[in-house]
Amino acid sequence: MERVIDRFIRYTKIHTTSDPKSNTFPSTARQHQFADLLVTELKEIGMHEVEKDKNGYVMATLPANTSESCPTIGFVAHMDTSPDFSGENVNPQIRKYKGGTIQLNDKVSIDPAQFPDIQNYIGQEIITTDGNTLLGADDKAGIAEIMTAMQYLIEHPEIRHGKIRVCFTPDEEIGKGADHFDVEKFGAKFAYTLDGGEIGELEYENFNAAMATITIKGRSVHPGAAKNKMINAIVVANKLLGMLPAEQRPEHTEKYEGFFHCVSFNGSVEEAKMIFIIRDHDMQKFEHKKALIKQLCQTLGLRYGADRVILDMKDQYYNMREKVEPVKYIVDLAEEAMKEVGVTPIKRAIRGGTDGSRLSYMGLPCPNIFAGGHNFHGPYEYVPTKSMIKAVEVIIRIAEKVVTLGNVS
Repeated sequence: MERVIDRFIRYTKIHTTSDPKSNTFPSTARQHQFADLLVTELKEIGMHEVEKDKNGYVMATLPANTSESCPTIGFVAHMDTSPDFSGENVNPQIRKYKGGTIQLNDKVSIDPAQFPDIQNYIGQEIITTDGNTLLGADDKAGIAEIMTAMQYLIEHPEIRHGKIRVCFTPDEEIGKGADHFDVEKFGAKFAYTLDGGEIGELEYENFNAAMATITIKGRSVHPGAAKNKMINAIVVANKLLGMLPAEQRPEHTEKYEGFFHCVSFNGSVEEAKMIFIIRDHDMQKFEHKKALIKQLCQTLGLRYGADRVILDMKDQYYNMREKVEPVKYIVDLAEEAMKEVGVTPIKRAIRGGTDGSRLSYMGLPCPNIFAGGHNFHGPYEYVPTKSMIKAVEVIIRIAEKVVTLGNVS
């Protein structure tokens, strides 16, 4: 089990950040390089049918070691790290947490006042960054856990299990992780993403998600002669921002509360562009939020000209609950597995999305299981080593328990 730690540290040092501005798939060549390394390692531990396709997806099989009839299951994790913060030259630090503030460098620290969850791990060994990069537990912890669990099952043939498929995907962090996922080729009845946070997380609900790009076309006139002529695109864009309900911004929401989030705002007098992400677990509220964005653009269009306020809005993914609830036994199976290895399940809705949300709508029901990390996408990221070991145990226990399912429709 301790191998999961060495494996994870080795993976974190490999630069795999995805690039939302790229037109290639995967978005960065470095993800192909990591995929090649994983292919080699999967073969070395004894996995079968190991391959990387042209899009960078890595798939492999652990054949069944029992003649009992049971469904083929899968485990999925993603190879890329978030472009929100540097993932290059990661220098992981292992320490025993004794409480109090962890000083990562002269400028960055993990203070329990800001990150109270850290206090749950007093006395445990944790892995942090050095304050200059993210860590990459999202989702290299998941890859390390799946890899270690597969190796353990291969080395312990006395543990009965059915056929298991694994897949490591590119570009999850930029919303493209399932774009070229071949569900039919994967061939699993259901799967689990190892892409959750703290120990015990078990999730089968996520946001419905859309992205809205709003372009404001202004009219630039010399300010000395601008009266009744100039249309300042920056001012119009700010008007739109101010018309949205302030209480529905991310910094004011939690749990099942959705939001409007302006993730980008660039502009000049002549043109301004705003990018919003729109999120809600409830489909009706989600549709209302999209309708409000459309209405506000139309209102400003009536004032300044419809051709000056241009809206491009697209759905990104939907709440997996609709697809998972009909096969709820797969959530119950994971919950039981956690309890049996001494982990208290924490069932909550994801305030985000995973590959699993899209895969569920592609015909592969795919709840999400904890990988153990905290404070993803920034220098405050950390992962307790015990949480990673427990994730490995959960994977192994799920594999064992699937044998008891027999044929399932």
